Amino acid sequence: MERSSATQLSRDQQHSTGELVKMMTEQMSVLVRDELKLAQHEMTSKGKQAALGAGMFGASGVVAIYGAGCLLACAIIAISGVVAAWLAALIVGVALLAAAGGAALAGKQRLSKATPPVPQEAVANVKADVEEIKESTHR
Repeated sequence: MERSSATQLSRDQQHSTGELVKMMTEQMSVLVRDELKLAQHEMTSKGKQAALGAGMFGASGVVAIYGAGCLLACAIIAISGVVAAWLAALIVGVALLAAAGGAALAGKQRLSKATPPVPQEAVANVKADVEEIKESTHR
């Protein structure tokens, strides 16, 4: 009779272990899907930052070209001896170059926010999950 009880207890433990393995597999599947969603969201966000920063760099180049054009006009007008006109062109050229510098700095800040192009949050979460699994298997 005692042997029968031991066999029944052993079957119950096997059944419980099987259920635990099934639950663990389902939870790992959900965890992996959630981590992939987080990585995708993070990469999308960084891509948008990079695109905006690159656009600002492009805009700064266009504004710098206009500034250089104004400075060239300033030099031409200065040579022709019309003082009021070249002074006005100089003021406009310097203002355009200052705007280009501001746009370049803003673009640089946006690009630095998008680097490195690695989903750091998702990687950290996966590492923490692996550590948790390692710890729970050693118990």
